Amino acid sequence: MDYRIEKDTMGEIKVPNDKYWAAQTQRSVENFPIGTETMPSEIIKGFAYLKKACAHVNNKLQRLDDNKTHAITKACDEICEGTLDGNFPLVVWQTGSGTQSNMNINEVVASRATELLGEDFRVNKLIHPNDDVNKGQSSNDTYPTAMRIAFVLELQKQLFPAIKLLKDTFTKKVKEFENLVKIGRTHLQDATPLTLGQELSAYVDMLQKAQNQLEDSMKYIVELAIGGTAVGTGLNSHPKFSQMVCEVLNEKTNTNFKFVSHPNKFHALTSHDGEVFLSGALNALASNLMKIANDIRWLASGPRCGIGEITIPENEPGSSIMPGKVNPTQSEAMTMVAVQVMGNHTTVSISASQGNFELNVFKPVIAYNILQSIRLLSDSIVSFNDKCAIGIQANIENINRYLNDSLMLVTALNPYIGYENAALIAKTAHKNGTTLKEEAINLKLLTKEEFEKYVQPAEMTYPKE
Repeated sequence: MDYRIEKDTMGEIKVPNDKYWAAQTQRSVENFPIGTETMPSEIIKGFAYLKKACAHVNNKLQRLDDNKTHAITKACDEICEGTLDGNFPLVVWQTGSGTQSNMNINEVVASRATELLGEDFRVNKLIHPNDDVNKGQSSNDTYPTAMRIAFVLELQKQLFPAIKLLKDTFTKKVKEFENLVKIGRTHLQDATPLTLGQELSAYVDMLQKAQNQLEDSMKYIVELAIGGTAVGTGLNSHPKFSQMVCEVLNEKTNTNFKFVSHPNKFHALTSHDGEVFLSGALNALASNLMKIANDIRWLASGPRCGIGEITIPENEPGSSIMPGKVNPTQSEAMTMVAVQVMGNHTTVSISASQGNFELNVFKPVIAYNILQSIRLLSDSIVSFNDKCAIGIQANIENINRYLNDSLMLVTALNPYIGYENAALIAKTAHKNGTTLKEEAINLKLLTKEEFEKYVQPAEMTYPKE
């Protein structure tokens, strides 16, 4: 490989000649050969939006000339478009402030901007990574800002649409099955009846509440640390810099959630309780998805020796040894995602507790885990919707058989013969292998006509005066 020599305050170092990064990025490549988890592309894009906004604001404040501003802006646009992919090699496991990733962006933007101005960046840099691209900034305020930009963009682009997709599917299923009465189950035991539509309506509400919680967390995530610089005082920044950057970001990103300057920059740098709130909402969504996916695979279990009240699409062979076996693989994938998200929440919670004095130095791992959670949840929800939920069908034969065989229909008799007598009918029928009606008549507690009047499953699915 062809190399060139780059310099920084630590001295000279070899850098691949075909890359736009410089000395500080290269030092991180060499100093942190840890894992395979590179800095998420969403963070890189968040940085690009931020550096572009900072350049515009520095230009408005007459701290950066027009030529440099235009070149920096164009380089940032290219990062967002993906044309500079391959220039961001740094791993998550680096300095906890994300300093090297901030400098990776600064160096790439500086080199590409220099090139856009007609100069060979390998020979002479017309744009300086610190003095121009990083003007009025510190890694300590840019990294937490970039990651929050990434969170907002990914939630709006990926997760919220995914939640709506699945919620809409279940809403249609609720309507489709609104009058289909089935037996309920609590403690994995038979319970009183409900409709299949009522059962699925819980999922609609779960998904809506999860989205509400995520939207609630946005009021913290839109508060940006930019302008705090090193320790929150704003040293080397302009008093209006933070507010102006937020205004430009709102214009350039066009999100539904408007960025604002964090009211206390000391809080913004040292604490990530907002990220814990967001991660907690993602964790709650994961818990609901775990419940939904488990219910679906239980209800579809079988096909002959399980519950089998619903059928789900058969997507692929389920066994390398048992011919014809088909498994609830979409439920399995979603529950694995849920477990991963729950683990990520633990990581985020512990990481956020590690703010010492003026800075939390677990920022990259917080960003990595939250973005992974958003991505996995979004992908798995869409996959589960398209390859499972849409194809849910009711198995009427099994539903009716379980409903009519259930001993818990006896609950409808409580108001007429009392709990003790109703329990006697149920226990006797279970012991003798007979029906509730037979034992109610045999025990002389009800006539045939009275039993049929009182025990009507469809009438047991809603309260009565």
